[in-house]
Amino acid sequence: MAGHLWGVHMDRTMGSQPIDGGFIAIGWAQLGDLSAIKSDRDTFKNVVRRTFPEAKQGSIPVQAGVLFRFLYEMKEGDTVVYPSKADRMVNIGVVSGPYSYDPNKNAEYPNQRPVTWLKHLPREDFSQAALYEIGSFITLFSVRKHADEFVAALEGRPISKQALQADDEGDDDSVTQAVSFQAEETTQDFVIRQLKTSIDAYQFERFVAHLLECMGYHARVTAKSGDGGVDVIAHKDELGFEPPIIKVQCKQVTNAIGRPEVAQLIGHVEHGEHALFVTLGPYTRDAKEYERSKANLRLIDGPQLVELIYDHYSEFEPRYQSLLPLKRIYVPSLHDAGL
Repeated sequence: MAGHLWGVHMDRTMGSQPIDGGFIAIGWAQLGDLSAIKSDRDTFKNVVRRTFPEAKQGSIPVQAGVLFRFLYEMKEGDTVVYPSKADRMVNIGVVSGPYSYDPNKNAEYPNQRPVTWLKHLPREDFSQAALYEIGSFITLFSVRKHADEFVAALEGRPISKQALQADDEGDDDSVTQAVSFQAEETTQDFVIRQLKTSIDAYQFERFVAHLLECMGYHARVTAKSGDGGVDVIAHKDELGFEPPIIKVQCKQVTNAIGRPEVAQLIGHVEHGEHALFVTLGPYTRDAKEYERSKANLRLIDGPQLVELIYDHYSEFEPRYQSLLPLKRIYVPSLHDAGL
């Protein structure tokens, strides 16, 4: 890998725009075209201070540093790691051009750099320590401690044994940062990793059935068939005669589920019945558009599944609470302007 390795955060509301459009972007729209600012760190600090007079003094050098690095230190050929909150994928690409100011593409994130995206990998492919590092609360930062892991992923090599061992041993600095800034995302990682690695596919179906029961449904797991069809049938009455009848397909995977797989489930649904697809990963845009066209179809991705688990965790049987040992905690909520 040539050049520098950067980590970048973009708001969840941007969805798939950066990937589809081939770019990364940062905010600070109030500053206008950043290239009009003198290439001097102190000048950037003064501009931030004037534009955001309500900003905490300690945050001004951080904001100015992000802007300066994005404009002047990031170079064509540098590698970028972008952990997307929208679909929980880790996207890796290469900066392919200079800074540009384009409010027409996104008015809130007009400061952009073109990127050629090369890899889109689920978070579960990386050690937890590496995920902590790219979970930095700063918008743009250098990836140093676990750079080799992301380079290996880019080159198609597996994570080294040393990285996995370091993950098991833990990292006090990383864990401290995670507690303060990443508790929610870290817990999502833990839950999804447990459901992916600690039970088999049939046990995952039984887990989904139990979750539906905690939500007030009667649910039964169908016989193992391997036909890619219906895994769970749920209904409100004990005998399963009264509508709505919900046919559920469960996929214990973290890669994106596309429209063909969702359409296959719909093929098993009769008039008046409903379809529910549950997976640990994301759905493609085509799959989501297909969901919007079907009133009797609901797609549940990994983060949504975790939210349902939070909502009904207290009703879980002991075996499932042992599988997912969780407890409620309170963490600081830090929202400095531009961070």
